Amino acid sequence: MGGKKILIVQHMAWEGPGRHLLTALAEAQVDYGVAEVWHQSLPSLEPFAAMVVLGGSPNVDQEAEFPYLKPLKKMIREVIASGRAYLGFCLGHQLLAHVLGCRVGPLPRKSVGFITGCLTPEGQAHPAFQGLPAEIRLFKWHGQGAIPPVPAGLEILANSPAAPVEALGIKDNPRVVGLQFDNHADAQDAAQWLAHDRDWALSGSGVVPEAFLSQAPLEEPAIKATFSRFMGNFFRIAGLS
Repeated sequence: MGGKKILIVQHMAWEGPGRHLLTALAEAQVDYGVAEVWHQSLPSLEPFAAMVVLGGSPNVDQEAEFPYLKPLKKMIREVIASGRAYLGFCLGHQLLAHVLGCRVGPLPRKSVGFITGCLTPEGQAHPAFQGLPAEIRLFKWHGQGAIPPVPAGLEILANSPAAPVEALGIKDNPRVVGLQFDNHADAQDAAQWLAHDRDWALSGSGVVPEAFLSQAPLEEPAIKATFSRFMGNFFRIAGLS
């Protein structure tokens, strides 16, 4: 079932693995490969022990506009069936929810910026969240999300006023987790995202660019600390450390 290597799926040229994620990979000495699926075919899953799917502009049902979504969904199913670990951020979370039978669609309001999310009792008991506080700061960049109720066999691990499913898991399989938030990105990433996706981010979100850019560095220490702990947990669950 592959070696100690992670496949990272990237949807957009400007939205790659965030600096918090790259730091966690380096500190744990975990090797990885990146599939830039907007212009590359997905590689064979065979060399990889785990899969991380990042966020991006597509919606889960836009297979006509983004044809790679169909084989990507197939690979996510293969990852789960094979017992490999899976971690999805934002769109990666939504794709996981979709293939597991959840309804995914527009939320009442676009969520861009920083908010506080809460671990549910299931989240507090989940191995991936061990050592994290019940309330954690979240970096948000999305307009769609998973919509409850979730199918039997799944569990909501975190929620917030902005999204009823901030984190999703499979009961009895802690190796598979979806996160609606993008805590893998640091303040420098956040500024880059705003520069590239400004029109989308500012439309209907209530975000004030200057306030967003000044807040991001202030949020970074807490987000980095909780994300580092989370990724350490995930690497252990995945058998990568």
